[in-house]
Amino acid sequence: MSTLTPEQRTLRASLAAHESWARTPDRQARTAAARDGRWKRYVERAAELNPDATPEAVEQAAEHLRLADMKRMALKSAQARRKLADEPTEPTEPAATTDRYGGRIRRGA
Repeated sequence: MSTLTPEQRTLRASLAAHESWARTPDRQARTAAARDGRWKRYVERAAELNPDATPEAVEQAAEHLRLADMKRMALKSAQARRKLADEPTEPTEPAATTDRYGGRIRRGA
């Protein structure tokens, strides 16, 4: 059995994910448990920050915690993209030698 390169593992995982989502009739139902669990953690954290708050105030604070979390992830993503864009790239083969799936394109056949 041959060892896969990191690029091949990434491609294999991407293919599996696309096939799995293609077989999913209800995307929202598939991710509902994760969303609910995440929301419960925001509510718990909001209640910890202000134990005397009303349930409505806890819900509002939880929503702000959720929004702050989304903004934090967006910032980290933007920083990572900028870092990648600023890094010098090494010369590679011309893009025309592979298709969009990484397969080799044969010329002159």
